[in-house]
Amino acid sequence: MRSYLDFEKPVAELDSKIDELRVLAASGSDIGEEISRIEDKAAQALADLYANLTPWQKTLVARHPQRPHFTDFIAGLITEFTPLAGDRKFAEDEALVGGFGRFRGESICVMGQEKGASTDSRIKHNFGMARPEGYRKAVRLMEMADRFGIPVLSIVDSAGAYPGIGAEERGQAEAIARSTDACLSLGVPNVAIITGEGMSGGAIAITTANRVLMYEHAIYSVISPEAASSILWRDGTKAQEAATNMKITAQDMLRFGVIDQILKEPVGGAHRDPAIMIANTGDAISQALGELKQMDADAIRRQRRQKFLDIGRKPF
Repeated sequence: MRSYLDFEKPVAELDSKIDELRVLAASGSDIGEEISRIEDKAAQALADLYANLTPWQKTLVARHPQRPHFTDFIAGLITEFTPLAGDRKFAEDEALVGGFGRFRGESICVMGQEKGASTDSRIKHNFGMARPEGYRKAVRLMEMADRFGIPVLSIVDSAGAYPGIGAEERGQAEAIARSTDACLSLGVPNVAIITGEGMSGGAIAITTANRVLMYEHAIYSVISPEAASSILWRDGTKAQEAATNMKITAQDMLRFGVIDQILKEPVGGAHRDPAIMIANTGDAISQALGELKQMDADAIRRQRRQKFLDIGRKPF
């Protein structure tokens, strides 16, 4: 069942009317022309809405529960996927999933946050908020990939690293820093794709890549709009204003040089046609890896290092 966001209410009403008319049509009523007319009206209303989304509306789209998740990308793009579990220090963290498989016939290391699609799976994966063990597992994966000359793909969608007491006691900040360092040290190509939320160090820990791609309606920021609102104005209700001032959209990130490419979403967001979005993502990954695979290890490290040093230095 499709879930609608608050600002999509006009479209939801039209879709509801279409469903009612289809029930009548199934009983023998000759209303095909009327259904087509309302379908066209609903499609146009949706296109108009998504042509002018505010940063806050993009935030809501980025958080939509039906957007493609990490497991959807694995099912659609990766064959022979073998997950790796545990950090060999403390425990397994199921918020950050990773392993090895094949992408279009070539070996690849894949990792990313999994938010879960049901109540049980969301609890199991801690809503995609990784603990230190998740980032130490990411380091383990990257070191293994580097050792065997296997490219690394990160699929990023997280509200941030888990801020619990236990996570902090076990070195959350240190684990994030070491994961970021592991990304920068890789001698193999790495590509990161921000598909939903890319929040704080929890995202950057696996997003420090040669190529950073971002979905059209995804967001990328050091802090959530709600948290920024609480800090700046001591008022959590100003999240919409914060989202606008923080410049968190894919379009902002491209302009600032933080990302390299925006992946266009279907009208209405990636969740309206996940199969097409996943296929298009596969093409973008293939292109990015193809551009990098001719480079040797030193050149790959230099390109990645320079990419991040240039952020904030070039005029925009």
